Amino acid sequence: METNKRNEKTTGFNEITMETLRDRAVTMRDCLARSQIITDSMTSILGSFDLRLSALETAMRPTQVKTHSMRKAHENIDKTLKFADAILIQFELTKQAEAVILKGPQEDLQSYLEAVGQLKTIVRFFSTNKNLKTSIGVITHATTLLQKASMMLEDEFRQLLSSYSKPVEPDRLLDCLPASLRPTPPTAHGEGVRKNPADHHKDLENVVYRPPTLIPPQVTPLLHDLAQQMHQAGHQQQVFMIYREARSACMESSLRKLGVEKLHKDDVQRMQWEVLEAKIGNWIHFVRIAVKLLFAAERKVSDEVFEGMKSFMDQCFAEATSTSVSLLLSFGEAIAKSKRSPEKLFVLLDMYEIMKEVQPEFNTLYESISGAEMRESVSALTKRLAETAQETFVDFEEAVEKDATKTAVLDGTVHPLTSYVINYVKFLFDYQSTLKLLFLEFEQIDPDAQLAKITRRIMQALQNNLDGKSKQYKDQALTQIFMMNNIHYIVRSVRRSEAKEMLGDDWVQIHRRVVQQHANQYKRICWSKILQCLTVQVAGNDGTSTAGVSRATVKERFKTFNNQFEELHQRQSQWSVPDSELRESLRLAVAEVLLPAYRSFKKRFGPMIEGGKNPSKYIKLTPEDIERMLAEFFEGKTLHDQKR
Repeated sequence: METNKRNEKTTGFNEITMETLRDRAVTMRDCLARSQIITDSMTSILGSFDLRLSALETAMRPTQVKTHSMRKAHENIDKTLKFADAILIQFELTKQAEAVILKGPQEDLQSYLEAVGQLKTIVRFFSTNKNLKTSIGVITHATTLLQKASMMLEDEFRQLLSSYSKPVEPDRLLDCLPASLRPTPPTAHGEGVRKNPADHHKDLENVVYRPPTLIPPQVTPLLHDLAQQMHQAGHQQQVFMIYREARSACMESSLRKLGVEKLHKDDVQRMQWEVLEAKIGNWIHFVRIAVKLLFAAERKVSDEVFEGMKSFMDQCFAEATSTSVSLLLSFGEAIAKSKRSPEKLFVLLDMYEIMKEVQPEFNTLYESISGAEMRESVSALTKRLAETAQETFVDFEEAVEKDATKTAVLDGTVHPLTSYVINYVKFLFDYQSTLKLLFLEFEQIDPDAQLAKITRRIMQALQNNLDGKSKQYKDQALTQIFMMNNIHYIVRSVRRSEAKEMLGDDWVQIHRRVVQQHANQYKRICWSKILQCLTVQVAGNDGTSTAGVSRATVKERFKTFNNQFEELHQRQSQWSVPDSELRESLRLAVAEVLLPAYRSFKKRFGPMIEGGKNPSKYIKLTPEDIERMLAEFFEGKTLHDQKR
């Protein structure tokens, strides 16, 4: 029953809900119907507006077209007026430019250049507006003015450049050098003195070069503007010729005033060596001045005058200096081609050294294609100097070995050839760095080993020659003294020089033994015979008694000893051992053998004579006398000194 009641309540609730929904749906249909009516009304109203606007637009179109045409007309009128003003301005500018052009560039070059630029602008203006009746006339007139201006600019460029292309005075160039590299004052012959190569290398450390200003800074911009105008006008050839003529003469005259002269091989051959050596020393300074100062300054001038015209700039610089480069190198080429001689080796090395020094900077100055020929000329001279120097090495070695000097060294002292060769070798080692570069010029080798090889060959050639000269002596003892003196001088000089590093300790030790061998040979040849006088061999005698020895024999032995020793003293005191240490050691070596033998002989046999008549006739010398006389050996005394 309760269940039935709940069902009745639920059914009643559902009926109420459905009724409510139906009412709402009816309301919504009514609203939608009213909205559709409103929409239709709005559509109708908007449609009527569209018709009205279309009609209005149709009515106004003629007015709009008329207004647009009027606006276009006004714009065209404005453009025409502006163009007319521009034409009038161009005519006025033409008139102004013409006045300046006809006046010439002498008074105000800058204004003249501006007028030329203005004329070019005017030509471009009328060239783009050739439909104007006046265009052709204006263009023709302006072009004529420009041609006239070009001729005037060419004259002005020539005159301005010529005014500032005077030769540079030598003192001005020398003042630009670092103080340490300035040439020494000229001698009475007007020539400078060459510096020691070791000093030269020190001078090159941290040096600063200050190239001179060849053209004032306020003038180069004007020259640049002139060159640029002419270049743009197609007158490159005229610019090139004017620049080359003025600057080439300036460069060459500057070098000639400095002292550079053109020489040929025959000129070199005719010169005395002292004059030629001085000229070479000066030339080395000239090369440094030319490349590091004069050509560097000229490079700056061409760079500033032809800025923005790179290839033209390089060509003008190369041509402006080509004659000067040829003049400068001609001297070096004449030396390199002239007859070789040993004394020229060091000046050849000096010349090679300066060429290697300036070559990097020269290559930088002439790095363009236009400078290729000059770079090749410098490179060729450098290599030619290296070849000549290397060939001179060989010549010197052969000259040393074949030296046939007849000058006899009567006292057995150091031969002039020995001191000459040793000084030559010592001087070579002052050029070590240069020599190493020179060796690498032709092949990749160890330069230290090559220098050592050359030094050994020269030393061997000297020894071979000395050996031949030693055979001129009739006295074999003097032969040994001569060889001992000379080999000792060589060894001592090597030990005190940089040559020792190259030749090595083994070489020094071997040759010290050679010196000792000659000293031993001298003692054997010279003193063996006299020592025999102090020896008496008697059968059955123990060598301490006088048994079996006659007084006559003893007298004869003393007499023979006296004669031989006095003869040796007289002769060998004229011989010379110039090295005091060697001289004393040789005397000591003789005394150590002779004095004990004499003392022993005198002690043993002296009493046999002293008891007879005139003992002083036979025993003339005491051991002290012998020691004193030995101290006079090898002093190089003359006969006059001995008598006195």
